[in-house]
Amino acid sequence: MDINQTNGAVRLKRVLNLRDLFVYGMIIMQVVAPIPIFGLLEQRSDGHAATTVLLAMLVMASTAVSYGRMASLFPMAGSAYTYVGRSLNPLLGFLVGWSMLLDYLMIPVISSIIPALAIQRLTPSLQLPVLTLIITGMMTALNLRGIKTTLRASTALLIVASLAVIAFIVLAIRYLFLKSGIDGVISISPFYNPATFSVRSVLGGVSLAAITYIGFDGLTTLAEDSVNPKRDMVLATVLVVLVTGILSAVELYFLHSVLPDWRSADPQTSYLDVMRTVGGAFLFIVFLLVMSVSQFGAGCSVQVSAARLLYGMGRDDVLPRSIFGYLSPQRHSPSRNILIIGVLTFLGTVFIPFDLACDLLNYGAFLGFMGVNLAVMWSYYLHPKEKPGGLLKDCLLPASGFCGCLIFWFDLPQTAKVVGSIWLLLGFIYCAYKTRGFRERPVLFEPLKSE
Repeated sequence: MDINQTNGAVRLKRVLNLRDLFVYGMIIMQVVAPIPIFGLLEQRSDGHAATTVLLAMLVMASTAVSYGRMASLFPMAGSAYTYVGRSLNPLLGFLVGWSMLLDYLMIPVISSIIPALAIQRLTPSLQLPVLTLIITGMMTALNLRGIKTTLRASTALLIVASLAVIAFIVLAIRYLFLKSGIDGVISISPFYNPATFSVRSVLGGVSLAAITYIGFDGLTTLAEDSVNPKRDMVLATVLVVLVTGILSAVELYFLHSVLPDWRSADPQTSYLDVMRTVGGAFLFIVFLLVMSVSQFGAGCSVQVSAARLLYGMGRDDVLPRSIFGYLSPQRHSPSRNILIIGVLTFLGTVFIPFDLACDLLNYGAFLGFMGVNLAVMWSYYLHPKEKPGGLLKDCLLPASGFCGCLIFWFDLPQTAKVVGSIWLLLGFIYCAYKTRGFRERPVLFEPLKSE
């Protein structure tokens, strides 16, 4: 049955299978995800970037399981907002959704700034706002054509980025072997250097490294686009996190091995210096282009997720329904939300520094992750809606994800916590106004049984 026109209503269309979801998740997370933040990670962790990304993977994997399970329980658009609102409390769900909106807004901002910075390495005369305006405009135009168009274009970008990563690893191995033999290729120092290792610095790096995994939560916003969300959401989210973690650790290992003296380069573009070292001007140009198109693909994909989060909140009339709850009859997509995200993305590239955008992304993400882990414990262990899975699966696993995210959140820089808390306060004030001092509860959308 075509659910798009059921009862005369325009609805999201279920067209994505497990392969589509995995590809979409990898596009958001990116096979090159840790490369542009390599310098910042080395700076925060005192040279232990590879270690931080593996530690972050442990917490993100347990949280990915929580997201997948909640997507199976509530196969609807809205992600963390939907899961917390329907399992714990609609008002708490709004605050979680508001914090996740900060996360989803920052990813397109970052995905616009990174290619703009890379292009500036070639043409310094071009102004950053001009470049980001062009990039965000192209993202928005592509997404207005519908999710299948976005998926096809982004899949091509994923293939190109994967080939570039393979080329970098091969050339890095060649460079290290010629320079220092097998000892240069195989070393423990990228993971543990006793001269600089400290738990505090590594934890600080882990808080930033978690940005590598931001994306699996955006994947679950496509529950209403998925053909079989009850089965595919858990598999897709966990698989994407594990594959991304392993790839990221390998990439950071070779980046550090080639540039152990990370202090000597600009942390925002030091990865390009590594590419020039192992592959000359050719690889430098290739990765400049690859990072640009890869970030463009990620920005496109997350703009879709952000638009669907706003759609879920608008459909419930938590945000104005006439604007945010609208679906285009032609494309079956929240086109007004896509335009709004496009405008906000451009403004963010103008007014928010790159490193602050990364930390604000994690501020919103960690709060959302903690909310979803609590929702799993409530829905599966304390008040089970289906057959319990046991203490480990229903309580201890999501509890470990919650505690890990809480630790990461506390280790964020103070500026990010202040700015993020102001954003959260604005959401709290709006929620109080919308619910007449928290005396009213929003009416949550209920999907048709056939959905």
